Amino acid sequence: QVQLVESGGGQVQAGGSLRLSCAASGSILSISAMGWYRQAPGKQRELVATITGGGRINYADSVKGRFTISRDNAKNTVYLQMYSLKAEDTAVYYCNAQRGILGTDWGRGTQVIVSS
Repeated sequence: QVQLVESGGGQVQAGGSLRLSCAASGSILSISAMGWYRQAPGKQRELVATITGGGRINYADSVKGRFTISRDNAKNTVYLQMYSLKAEDTAVYYCNAQRGILGTDWGRGTQVIVSS
């Protein structure tokens, strides 16, 4: 298994920025991709961004041009830099580690609140 710990959430005004971090430990070599997802109150969890081991990146349309996902392999950490935050970005943000047939592991999440 992979253990994931998110950090960096908080409350910010609309237009502000935050950087989320996700530190991974455990079976690191089994990870094929990592991603950020979010879940707003009353809504389903949705993709925000993913990054593969080869560096391929995918973003949800709603965050393109505002969010940047990156990874530091030396630190086993994935980041989500968020700019120009909007009220609709308010959600609990979850990190995940995809391990192919071995499954997917999730962190506990970090709350982001954007006030208008």
